[in-house]
Amino acid sequence: MRATARGWTAAWLVVFVLVQVAAFLVTWRVAVHTELGQWVDTVALTGNRIGQDRIDEPVDRILNAMSVVSLLAATAVIGFIALMRGRIALAITATLLIAGANVTTQLLKYGLSRPDLGIDLARIYAGNSLPSGHAAVAASVAVALVLVLPAKVRAFGAFVGAGYAAAAGVATLSAGWHRPSDALAAFLVVGVWAALAGLVLLFTQREQAQFSTADAHRVASTVLGVGGVIALVIAGLSLGWLTDLRAVEPEELTRRALFVAYAGSAAGIAGTMAVVMALVLAVVHRLVPRYQG
Repeated sequence: MRATARGWTAAWLVVFVLVQVAAFLVTWRVAVHTELGQWVDTVALTGNRIGQDRIDEPVDRILNAMSVVSLLAATAVIGFIALMRGRIALAITATLLIAGANVTTQLLKYGLSRPDLGIDLARIYAGNSLPSGHAAVAASVAVALVLVLPAKVRAFGAFVGAGYAAAAGVATLSAGWHRPSDALAAFLVVGVWAALAGLVLLFTQREQAQFSTADAHRVASTVLGVGGVIALVIAGLSLGWLTDLRAVEPEELTRRALFVAYAGSAAGIAGTMAVVMALVLAVVHRLVPRYQG
């Protein structure tokens, strides 16, 4: 039974990796290499000026809190929590998850190209910005924290972490630092690394390790997953409505259209992070068993 359960869990993790890699490639291809994708991103980014004066301060606080020093500090805290629980392999894996996700994000950002399709002329010389480094930092720390937290507070940590990462992703859009597809791509990169970290944890477990279904947090993962899917549907409907206006220049769109683009993109960012976190929460009790054996 133990070998069978481990085999099924490994299979699901491999599926998670493949699905998220495919989603990343689709996001990158559509958002960066098609006129419609670039237009939608540009409209959403243009819409960030609506109510910007009211949210400038919280947005700055969220983004300014992310730095190399804060990332190292968060990684140290996460490793310390795992070590306090006597989980050396978990501490190492969580650290590798954070490092791997953020290094991959930076390599992709500087390695991928962004063709000039004549859409976003104001940022034509900025180059590629996908994936978002800030969104990757927030999401990787959030996911790693869920891995190392004790089961009793894991669900709470998942909601807080997903909310924080989603807020960081939306903040990059609100500040005009990143297009919405940049944050989506960053969350998918983190999701891939989370699944890879899960495989490492799974195959470093002792044969006597036992997990409890009481630690599964099915309700919490379902709420996150369903909430995320609903947000993604809202985002799809919002951006689908915008496609009828694609002949109009972003700067010439009405306030209503810009708001729909911005709000729909924010929903897509939050929904993506919620789904990624739901997948992590649904399987983490099998990766970090209560009893190590």
